[in-house]
Amino acid sequence: MKTCPYAKKCGGCDYQGISYSKQLAMKQEYTEKLLKEFCPVHPITGMEDPYHYRNKVHAVFNRTRDGQIISGMYEENSHRVVPVDDCQIENEKADAIIRDIRDMLRSFKITVYNERSGQGLLRHALIRTASFTGQILVVLVVTSPIFPSKNNFVKALRKKHPEITSVVLNLNDKYTSMVLGKRDIVLYGPGYIEDQICGKTFRISAQSFYQINPLQAEKLYNKAIELAGLTGKERVIDAYCGTGTIGLAASDNAGEIIGVELNPEAVKDAVRNTKSNQVRNARFYCADAGEFMEQMAADGETADVVIMDPPRSGSTEQFMDSLGKLGPSRIVYVSCNPETQRRDIQYLQKLGYKAVEVWPYDFFGFTSHVECVVLMLRKNT
Repeated sequence: MKTCPYAKKCGGCDYQGISYSKQLAMKQEYTEKLLKEFCPVHPITGMEDPYHYRNKVHAVFNRTRDGQIISGMYEENSHRVVPVDDCQIENEKADAIIRDIRDMLRSFKITVYNERSGQGLLRHALIRTASFTGQILVVLVVTSPIFPSKNNFVKALRKKHPEITSVVLNLNDKYTSMVLGKRDIVLYGPGYIEDQICGKTFRISAQSFYQINPLQAEKLYNKAIELAGLTGKERVIDAYCGTGTIGLAASDNAGEIIGVELNPEAVKDAVRNTKSNQVRNARFYCADAGEFMEQMAADGETADVVIMDPPRSGSTEQFMDSLGKLGPSRIVYVSCNPETQRRDIQYLQKLGYKAVEVWPYDFFGFTSHVECVVLMLRKNT
């Protein structure tokens, strides 16, 4: 087992120093403690390799008192930068690109941002890698669109890393803890990369949401589609759909997919992904999922299956009440937080649903996080 020299200061991995088999056992025990009273909990699906799985790597830049430029991550619950050269859970190629960006700054006379003074150009670097296609997006977060010798900088960086397929400047000139600003300026390539999950292609830009661990996500999505019991005729609602990954993955097996998401940028990505994959039985709407389903029920509409993937805070009572009114025969509940999932299962039981089985997945080795997919059936079916 590898040891991490940054663990004590970084605080990002709360399972450091624990063997991977022991981590899986702890996550299994945790999931069973929360959800076993409702239904059987299947054995957790772990990763084939728990190292270097993160396809999105973010580094912050700073300067030490003696003038040395450092890159790394914020210490837990602070804005002190911990210098990190290679993280055990981050993509190795992404870490190498960040190191080379840092080493190039002085020769290109690029200053790094100082939070206290508000001076300096480069705030962060964000590297996104595609597991299936191998494409790499480099995002340089800056305080000004004027980047010294930008074409030569990109040329020099690509000489070191020819696998880079796109480079983007992201303008963030606000005094904020947010990493990205709203404006992107493409320096090289199309400004995005593409990756695949479940045979569908997804565009990933600087701002896009995409699974951090797509290899495990594909396993979970396949299980969710299996639990949905699709025969090619069903009307499926993909609630909290994001950029449409689960819904589009299920589209080959369903009669109709209706995706609902509150984030307008995510919906734009979902519509674009639908067109690029030539999926003709999926529609995506920008709306509150609970209000959308409530209106469907009021209009006499029905759905056979609802796949829901809410944020860590879980679902809302309004959403679940609308789910009860719509009355799908199956609910496939995907969650990144078994504690709020437990609360929601209890509420859905009052609305006439029963949990049938739980499938836990490990997306984030060396952390305590667990993803679960739970099948719930309407009691009178």
